[in-house]
Amino acid sequence: MFGYITIDREQMTDTDKRTYQSFYCGLCQVLKQTSGIKGRMLINYDMTFLIVLLSGLYELVNTEQSYLCPLHPTKKRTLFINEATYYAADMNLLFAYQNFEDDWVDERSYTKKMFTKIFDKDYTKIRGKYPRQVNAMEEYMKLLQKAEREKEKNIDVIAGLSGEMLSEIFVWKKDDVWERALRHMGFYMGKFIYLMDAYEDINKDLKTGAYNPLIEMKSKQEADFDTLTRLMLTSMMSECSKSFETLPILEYVDILRNVLYSGVWLKYDMLLKKKEKGKKL
Repeated sequence: MFGYITIDREQMTDTDKRTYQSFYCGLCQVLKQTSGIKGRMLINYDMTFLIVLLSGLYELVNTEQSYLCPLHPTKKRTLFINEATYYAADMNLLFAYQNFEDDWVDERSYTKKMFTKIFDKDYTKIRGKYPRQVNAMEEYMKLLQKAEREKEKNIDVIAGLSGEMLSEIFVWKKDDVWERALRHMGFYMGKFIYLMDAYEDINKDLKTGAYNPLIEMKSKQEADFDTLTRLMLTSMMSECSKSFETLPILEYVDILRNVLYSGVWLKYDMLLKKKEKGKKL
């Protein structure tokens, strides 16, 4: 479901690109530390955004390291690691584990079942460290599967499940002064991600008959479908960004704004261009 919360490299300075890459590499290194080499295959850009957000908000001090990446061995890379990196690495594994579980339930994918077994011990450790977040994720998966079985038609309701789940993930330190704004950010970003995922999959789901909450809207308002979807997505990111702008973040703010105002739209714009190209053929 994830993969939409990324940077727009063309709109970034070289300095910000290097900083973002250092946080990404730090996450990769911590995944290796906490889960072994197998943990590296779980890395995603969504959790890198969370690291940058929490690092800027809580003014965390980075441990800076230089190392040779096995995937890019010709040049040493700089990585940043702080407390938020370890939190995001655990959340990264939590998401991946539950996605493996979901694929096993939906598709009876034995490969994904094997992955859950590989990460069982790591998941148990995370449950002990972050019971609130794990419970939120597990409850979300149950409610999502139930809503999909019952073919929930209310788009706001089913997208809201993702919002509620991600709001718990964004709240790193419960009951602190930033909880409300972070929860609000996570809620609307979660809804955006769910709707973006549904928009990307709609043609495939129409062919296979799989559940997709946007199918009814497309069938009833096909001529305006892309416009209506864009309006919904814009509304979600507008609310998310409003909460972000209330936070007193000074460092990394340009990177975060790049993601919120530009990066999140890269996949949508790519899909729209692909669709327009298809019409011309």
